[in-house]
Parts: sequence; structure tokens; C-alpha cells
Amino acid sequence: MQSDPSLQSVPNTIAVSQQRATRVIFLAAGLSMATWAPLVPFAKARLNIDDGVLGLLLLCLGGGSIVTMPLAGALAARVGCRAIIAGATALICVALPALGGVAATPLLVAALLVFGAGMGAIDVAMNIQAIQVERASGRAMMSGFHGLFSLGGIVGAGAVSALLALGASALQAAVAMAACTAALFLLARPHLLANGRAEGGAPAFALPHGPVLLLGALCFVVFLTEGSVLDWSALFLGSERGVPPALAGLGYAAFSATMTVGRLTGDRVVHRFGGSRVVLAGGVVAALGMALVVAVPAWQAGLAGYALVGAGCSNIVPVLFTAVGRQRAMPESTAVPAMTTLGYAGLLVGPAGIGFVAHALDLRAAFVLTLVLLLGVAACARLLPSGRD
Repeated sequence: MQSDPSLQSVPNTIAVSQQRATRVIFLAAGLSMATWAPLVPFAKARLNIDDGVLGLLLLCLGGGSIVTMPLAGALAARVGCRAIIAGATALICVALPALGGVAATPLLVAALLVFGAGMGAIDVAMNIQAIQVERASGRAMMSGFHGLFSLGGIVGAGAVSALLALGASALQAAVAMAACTAALFLLARPHLLANGRAEGGAPAFALPHGPVLLLGALCFVVFLTEGSVLDWSALFLGSERGVPPALAGLGYAAFSATMTVGRLTGDRVVHRFGGSRVVLAGGVVAALGMALVVAVPAWQAGLAGYALVGAGCSNIVPVLFTAVGRQRAMPESTAVPAMTTLGYAGLLVGPAGIGFVAHALDLRAAFVLTLVLLLGVAACARLLPSGRD
């Protein structure tokens, strides 16, 4: 995708408005994504299903996302990011109340597919917008955008939990968050990129190749790491370190906190040291954090280790999105969804792979494998595409 014409030689006030709109959309996406997590126990209780069935149902969310990602990239090249983000927001706002209220398994399947489709489409379109806005600004901005997504996740999960604690039903909480998501979109809409520029000969979908395959593989590892912390940190702290179940979630909380802070402050770091050095240092720091989790038996060391993993991973994916906007091997409209799809595959498949390794060996061995992969990310830092501007 070529840069939106509205980004060429525009007054500074317009460029600043587009940057703010991008931040708002990342915040809205994080807010809506996090809304689902506190609703999961309520959905399970309404449908009276076991953990195995719930796990299969949750795959629908990822499935919906992976289907729409390449479509969103192709359509954004033709009609612009604004239209794709508008459609994705509509899907999310329709799906959230259903996730909070449906009491039949087929309806929950449909709601998860729609919600996943909306999240996948908005993920691709907002990152295409972010690449173009960052490129036009001439300075590092991607970490800050992704930091707003992380912040939105914290705010969204906290807001839903607070509403439920105050006596709201799951449906009422979901409707409230859908309204917030819609309001944030309306706030950002006037300054989202409206013009699409179809790239000559660009296919609607293409398998990643060249530097995009490398970037996608690195994204896969970082998302796999995030998924392993999300799904396995509490179990590890409880079973291996003797942490009470009520406190075992502190591992992921430490990871999320340092990731959010790292991203919100990351633009200055990337500007000063460059993307390749940030990926190198980030991979090493994350690997050291995982080593601390595995090697030191004290649970406090485990929390510190997960905090280091979050800090190390925080700016790797934003740098990868900047890099995918610089490469020339694939059009932007196919490169972004290709890399994003590989990343989501890590988030979906990775935790299951960790489980297989843990079953065959043990959970510590699975985390050691993640450590090795993170060192591989660090080793590949020098191969990132350089700027083309």
C-alpha cells in the first residue's frame, strides 16, 4: 500500500490529529479485546460446559481473526483504513453483547467467530495506518501505538471486573464496553486514513517470503512467549514454586505491567538506539528473564523473571511492524496481514506446543525451549530491513 495522499505535505495540525486518531484506535482495540477475558467464566457457567469444550470454543476467536486478516489488508489497499476499521468496530460492537449474554453453544461459536473477525480486521488495518503515520512523521512512534493497546487491555479488563463487582450482569458489562469502543471509534474516525491505493498487481493474499517470512517468524516467537506466560505462568508458579492459587496470576500481571511501561516509553528508546539494537537487547533481556524463572526456585525470582520477559518483549513487535513497512519484497497490504497472521499463530499454537513439551518432559524444559527461541530472535536482529526513506 502506498502512503495515503492526505499524509503528503499536510499541515502539522492534520498530521498530529492523524497520530492521535491512531492512538485512540489502538486503545479501543485493546479495550475491546480485554473485555472478553473476564466474561469467560460467565459464558462457561451459562453453557454448563467443561474446560475441554471451552478450549475448543476459544479456537473460534483465533480462527475468525486469521480468516479476516488477509482480507483486511487487501481491502485497506483499495478503500482505506477508515472503512476497514469502521466495519471491524461494527463487528466487535455486535459481538460483545452476544458474548455476554448468549446461552447456547452454537450462538457462542458464532459470536466468537464474529468477534475474532472484527479483532483480526482492526489489528491489520490499524497497523497499516500506524506504519503510514509513523513513516510520515519521520520518527519512531510504533511502540507508543502498541503501548496504548496494552494500556487499553488493562483498562478494559479492570473496567469489566469493576462493573461485575458492582453488580452488573455480564450482558450489561459487555454492552457498556461495546458503547465505549464505539465512542472511541467515533472520536478517531475523522482523522483515520480514508484513501486506499491499490498496488498494481498486488494479490489479495500471499504467503510470506523474503524478509517478511523472517519478520513473521520473529513475531511468532514473541507471541508464543506471550501466550506461554498467559496460559502457563500461573500453573508454573503454583505447581513449581508453591504460590497460592489466588496469587499465581501475579506472574502475568508483572509481565503485562512491564510490557505496557516498556511500550509507552519505547519510542524514545528506539529513536536513540535503533530498531535492530532494541530487538537484540530485548531478546537477550527476555531470555534472561525466562532463565531466572526456570533456574531460581524462589517465587519472587519468578515474578522478577516474568517482569524481565515483559520488558524485553515489549518493543520487539512494534519494531517488527516498522520493519515490515520498510521492506520491498512484498506490498504493504499483503505483508502486514501475513506477518500478523504468523504472530497470531504463535499466540494460538504456541501454548499448546508448550503443553506437549511439558507433558513429554516438564514445564521447565518447555520454558527453556522458549528461552532458546528468544535468543534466536536476538541473533536475527541484524537482519531486519533498513529504512527505505
